[in-house]
Amino acid sequence: MTNHLPTRVLAALGAAVLTLTATGTAAAADPTSWRWGALHSTDGLATARGKVVAGQSGLAVTGSLDDDRGKGCSWALIRYQSGSNGRWRTYGVYNCMRSTGTFRKNVGGALQIRVQVCRGTAKRPVGRCSRWRTVHTQGG
Repeated sequence: MTNHLPTRVLAALGAAVLTLTATGTAAAADPTSWRWGALHSTDGLATARGKVVAGQSGLAVTGSLDDDRGKGCSWALIRYQSGSNGRWRTYGVYNCMRSTGTFRKNVGGALQIRVQVCRGTAKRPVGRCSRWRTVHTQGG
């Protein structure tokens, strides 16, 4: 009498590993989103991170903005170059609570997208800004 149980278990296990590998590879190589890592203000009290997502209506910048201890507010400035007329536009998001807030900005067919993190008031960023980081460029 032969026992086929170990062969069946090994075959099922091999198929499961193959499925996990294929799924992990597809998710890692997702061409519709580009992650950008943590960007900090010069005093380290503001941090932003996120991704650029391609959708039906163009690109969108999504992310989170942390406001760690300290007075004032954290700002994430999103600067993008329009694909239709080449003009640069700037959009600001702020968080004045000692917590993490999320944001989303549709930028359409932007040629280039940059992000900067600053400290400021509830009305505007006033200083302690990081350098501008390019988070997306058309074609690369």
